[in-house]
Amino acid sequence: MGRWTDRLTGLGIELPRVVTPVASYVPAVRTGSHVYTAGQVPMVEGQLAGAGKVGSGVSLPDAQRHARTCALNALAAVDSLVGLDSIERVVKVVGFVASAEGFTEQPAVVNGASELLGEVFGDAGQHARSAVGVAELPLGAPVEVELIVEVA
Repeated sequence: MGRWTDRLTGLGIELPRVVTPVASYVPAVRTGSHVYTAGQVPMVEGQLAGAGKVGSGVSLPDAQRHARTCALNALAAVDSLVGLDSIERVVKVVGFVASAEGFTEQPAVVNGASELLGEVFGDAGQHARSAVGVAELPLGAPVEVELIVEVA
């Protein structure tokens, strides 16, 4: 155990199993001192936790919960590659939000991921970020999140 796994335990959070890729890619890749995750959708125990467009069928609070799930799935991918406790800091979060026409609260949706990272990593969880509205996401997911982390 180490500082981040202990923090997760203290928060009552358990990392999920790594989501099996749905196409030709791997969940995470390390290059130098950085790990890049593939985009993660809100899969829970092998099933998509929700589908649809945010602002029409998916509420903002539900979308934020989905973004949190996506971030947990991304952390599981990092953990499987290098171990969670090797993370020095979260560098960047990219969030994609399947958005209904006129929906403009993508940053609020991706806060679901950012706030989780802050809970787990404290100051080391402060990151640069993009929150992008898109027409569609894989499997009909409402949110997709990818991470870049610096590791020891």
